[in-house]
Amino acid sequence: MGPGFAGPYVGGMADDRPLKSERRLTDTEALMWAVERDPSMRSTFLNVTFLDRAPDVVRFRRRMEAAVAAIPRLRQRVVPPGIPLAPPSWEFDPEFDLDYHVRHMAAPPPGHERDLLDLAALLYTDAFDPQRPLWQYTIIEGLADDRAALLAKMHHTITDGVGGVRMSAMFLDLERDPAEDPASPPPASGGESEDDLEGRDGMFESVGAALRRPLDLTWRAVGGAMESARNPISTAQSMARQLVITDKARSPLWAGVRSMGRRFETLSVEMGAAKQAAKSLGGTLNDLYVTGVAGGAGAYHRAKGKEVDELRVSMPVSTRTDKSAGGNAFAPSRVLVPAGITDPVARFAAVHERLDQVKSERALGLADALAGILSTLPTPIIVRLARQQVETVDFACSNVRGAPFDLFIAGAKVLSNHPMGPTAGTAFNITLLSYLDQLDFGLNIDTAAVDDPELLRDCLRDGLDEVIAAGS
Repeated sequence: MGPGFAGPYVGGMADDRPLKSERRLTDTEALMWAVERDPSMRSTFLNVTFLDRAPDVVRFRRRMEAAVAAIPRLRQRVVPPGIPLAPPSWEFDPEFDLDYHVRHMAAPPPGHERDLLDLAALLYTDAFDPQRPLWQYTIIEGLADDRAALLAKMHHTITDGVGGVRMSAMFLDLERDPAEDPASPPPASGGESEDDLEGRDGMFESVGAALRRPLDLTWRAVGGAMESARNPISTAQSMARQLVITDKARSPLWAGVRSMGRRFETLSVEMGAAKQAAKSLGGTLNDLYVTGVAGGAGAYHRAKGKEVDELRVSMPVSTRTDKSAGGNAFAPSRVLVPAGITDPVARFAAVHERLDQVKSERALGLADALAGILSTLPTPIIVRLARQQVETVDFACSNVRGAPFDLFIAGAKVLSNHPMGPTAGTAFNITLLSYLDQLDFGLNIDTAAVDDPELLRDCLRDGLDEVIAAGS
């Protein structure tokens, strides 16, 4: 099953985006799947969506039935290859049970937000059952002020942040009570069932993939070599900055042990003021975001009696060139950001310059080829190499554009969205998702690395407020 499957008109939103649904995991996805032999490097993400009231559970379940029928990936699980060198494949779960994936529970009274975030962190740390599709949606009722929440948990092999936002159109409405809900379309398959096709052709495809893969990797390596030959010095320098970093992470506080313990925190700032400040300072909203986070991280170190000049952050650079939903289309990047510059204007200028350099890094174009080569290695070696590279990074940072208009889920209005991206072996992940006139942040913290999560949250908020004020 290849790309190009189009979703139907669902939930009041005309969703004609092609859905990326390759038969086999891409090299990057296969690499993410392999490194999970180390549990602290799992690639799970979870979005906490606050709602103004409890959604209609029956209606939401009906909407998810339509989404599951339209999006093959939501009915598929990852299956190891039958022979060496072939990548893992997506195969339909013969015992798919929607009730396992769509859940509903009540928060214990009095429904404090802190209790919800603690519950979300607990659900986040539970590993996915590899025998089932890699997603769970949980409606939580009984929050204070009659609010509710949706906890959308998904594995990164299904999609990245941009693809996930686009996939969510399958269950979102543009009004509280649209005229009618869509009927569930039949699963996307022709003549024979997908399961029959998997069983009949799976081994032949595995053999074909195994035979083609060395040739594919060779051609990609040749392409990378040709690029290196054209620009040998700049390409080598770029690779040293991005793909094969040897020095350790810079934080004197966050180095060392990692764990499965997680703490979730949330932040929100007004988007109009942030955009105006970024423009006034001569850069982008993403420049302002990273400047605020770097300043907050530096302030956290100073509050703990430690000085730090720079911190290394990992940031995904989107390579998506179409309007497709689902799948993964990004290149990982790493950049040193100034955490010791206390003047927000000077720090903004430094961040702007460094992020501009990242956009032109030649090594980013070689990341997929390197992932392909690495994914052919034995899993223990992949894990060890991945751990060595993760140990060079202090924290992870991501930025996703959301909807600039009101959204509703089964009759409940969306108030805010806070994405909890994977820490992937770093001290914390902070991810920004815009919505309406606000910037919502999710802060996913490894509790073994950061011993004062509330202080970190407050420092990051102060850092964002400081740079916004500097540009006002």
